[in-house]
Amino acid sequence: MTRDHAYYTRALEGRRLPLAFADVDLLGENAAALVRRAGGRPVRLATKSVRCVALLRRVLDGHPGFQGLMCFSADEAVRLRERGFTDLLMGYPIVDPEALAELCRPPSPVTLMVDCQEHVALAAKAARRQGTRVPLCLDVDLSVDLPGLRFGVHRSPVRTPEDALAVARSIAAEGDVFLAGVMGYEAQLAGVPDAAPHARAKNLAIRALKRASVGPVRTRRQAVVAALKDAGFPVRFVNGGGTGSLETTREDSSVTELTAGSGLYSPALFDGYRGFHHLPAVAFAIPVTRRPGPGLFTLQGGGYVASGAAGADKLPVPYLPEGAKLLPLEGAGEVQTPIAYTGPVPLPLGAPVFFRHAKAGEICEHFRTLLLISEGRVVDEVPTYRGDWG
Repeated sequence: MTRDHAYYTRALEGRRLPLAFADVDLLGENAAALVRRAGGRPVRLATKSVRCVALLRRVLDGHPGFQGLMCFSADEAVRLRERGFTDLLMGYPIVDPEALAELCRPPSPVTLMVDCQEHVALAAKAARRQGTRVPLCLDVDLSVDLPGLRFGVHRSPVRTPEDALAVARSIAAEGDVFLAGVMGYEAQLAGVPDAAPHARAKNLAIRALKRASVGPVRTRRQAVVAALKDAGFPVRFVNGGGTGSLETTREDSSVTELTAGSGLYSPALFDGYRGFHHLPAVAFAIPVTRRPGPGLFTLQGGGYVASGAAGADKLPVPYLPEGAKLLPLEGAGEVQTPIAYTGPVPLPLGAPVFFRHAKAGEICEHFRTLLLISEGRVVDEVPTYRGDWG
């Protein structure tokens, strides 16, 4: 499916700008592609990359390959549970006692993420407070240490089977919590582009690092899972992967489920992966407000910069009309964003220019609603997390 400037301009005619929208036809194609890439493993939907209840339901109800949610905050998980979502896994540890107590509330406590005995003790205290037993998931670090380089991210201190067994035994000693699963997220494979434009040497280096990382990642995850099972811990699920690593993670025999989310929206950073290509399903529109010179247009707002280490790759990317570019000395601004464009599409004052955010769900922090577009027209307007609960 291809889209051009005229397609979305017609669909959004008469709408007040700025706005954000989801092309649900493209989103459906992306969801189906993620299921295919998972190779028969169930895909847990990463809510951080969606941040819209209506789209979470749309994907879970419309694509049988998706199963369960990985949540990124305690408040979010509680609210999703109140909306009827089930099989909720916290993607990150929670240490606030009141938040933990709410997550542990029966009859359906959320599965909590832990990586140390302190996390376990906090979870067990919250479970006792609620009079229930709470499932825990052990987060295993899968970063690879190479000479002079840590290839991965700083997450869990659990790196060896011995580390995992120590935490698992502390879980067993508490009695109010139990080990339900293991998560091993290979961030260096799932979250690092290897086909970024104008970076041939860097891309070649990253591809080599990724190839060198696949084996150690698989070996470590399998060793941890085997050690836990041999010690009598009935690990119910093993979670791994992300949109960028589905093909390699699915080959790990210890993994029972994959996680993905960003591939649904396919933000700009995902153009920099060699092994797969998804369709740009979510974008935002800002209007032309000035024409400071030939081939130059100034737009209202647009400075929606993504999280992570600061750099040009975290800026939103002009999407349509094709050929529009940010100015390197100004970038995307809080109040106005200048672009250079000399193509055939006329851009009078008030005309929309369409951008893609560098990351996926973060765009929903800037807009209260998403317009849903299907077959060239707006079919619904749904709240984002920001619109739902501020």
